[in-house]
Amino acid sequence: MAENENEKNQTADTSTSLPKEQWEQKMLENEKTATLVSDIKKEETTEEKKEEKPVKEKAEGKKISLPGLWPSLLLLTFIISTCCGLFLSVRPVPACTQEKDKTSQEESAEESLVSGALSSKSSKPGIAWIRVRGIIAQDNNSGPFSRPSGASAIAKKIREAADAKNVKAIVLDINSPGGTVASVQNIYSEILKAKEKGKKVVALFRDVAASGGFYIAMAADKIVAEPGTITGSVGVIMQTSNVEGLFEKIGVKVTPITSGKYKDMGSAYRPMSDAEKAILQDMVDDTYSQFFAAVKAGRPEVKEEDLKEYTDGRIFTGQRAYNLGFIDQLGGEEEARKLAGELAGLKDPKILSQRGDGIKELIFSFGSKMENKSLDKQLQNLTTPSVSYLWVN
Repeated sequence: MAENENEKNQTADTSTSLPKEQWEQKMLENEKTATLVSDIKKEETTEEKKEEKPVKEKAEGKKISLPGLWPSLLLLTFIISTCCGLFLSVRPVPACTQEKDKTSQEESAEESLVSGALSSKSSKPGIAWIRVRGIIAQDNNSGPFSRPSGASAIAKKIREAADAKNVKAIVLDINSPGGTVASVQNIYSEILKAKEKGKKVVALFRDVAASGGFYIAMAADKIVAEPGTITGSVGVIMQTSNVEGLFEKIGVKVTPITSGKYKDMGSAYRPMSDAEKAILQDMVDDTYSQFFAAVKAGRPEVKEEDLKEYTDGRIFTGQRAYNLGFIDQLGGEEEARKLAGELAGLKDPKILSQRGDGIKELIFSFGSKMENKSLDKQLQNLTTPSVSYLWVN
């Protein structure tokens, strides 16, 4: 009120001091200014309301659409995973061309032969490429997500290749320190049967092809290895464990009831007697003689003195193996492919490929890994002795 009275007084004072025309002009300018300020304030208020309304509607829209968002994301994830799995499962394996990209060569070799009749996929003659990786043993998994693997799966692939009319040669791509005696001999026998059906077999040594990995190669027609490959280890090993002290600490005592004094020979729950050690040593010597016979039959050109000296369990390089006559050629994947083609009479040998199992294989692989981690599996591996053609480092 005081301010309004002051403004009126100032206006009155101004009106008395200014001429009439100037005073009217001054009043008109004041009215325009007041109107302009009022319009600006109205526009700002309107813009703020417009901005608040979309934000509020957007927030409400998000809140409303959230319940349907998660199912959509899950469905999208499933579709992408399925597409990726199908892509990986149907990806063809190219022929080996160069030695430069070792990783890609490993992948092509891994997918080169999967279960099924090869002749049903292609009528052109070619080479079946079979990978042997890790410890050679039978798969003990029996769960709902288990898949055939290990020595049985390898033997099956060899049989399929041997029965396929368009397979003229087989390359065994070996990167293994060996395995159990029976599993190794199973693969060895399947290779001999494939040769009886007219298939040429070439063994390719990767980083390691020792003991049992070396054994199965003795059935091949030719062997190719890199100069730095670790091979040899011709011998047998049997390891037993004694967990008696461990069980005593946790208050567990095992009491066996047997039909004979040697029925629990090699038990992990008591010390081994000298008589039992002698029996087991005799068994190890017997399996070693089988190994020695396989090497002698597969490498007849090796000198007798070298054969006896280098079959004492020692390892040696691919270069030394070549010098001694244990392998036929130094090289890698490309050399093995060409050599297999020459033996089979193929000018431009191709690696035959098939589709894999895709997502099913992924699920089975995950299930097998989970089963292997169970406590009973670990305890069984610890307490069950086995005779092996295995390089243990």
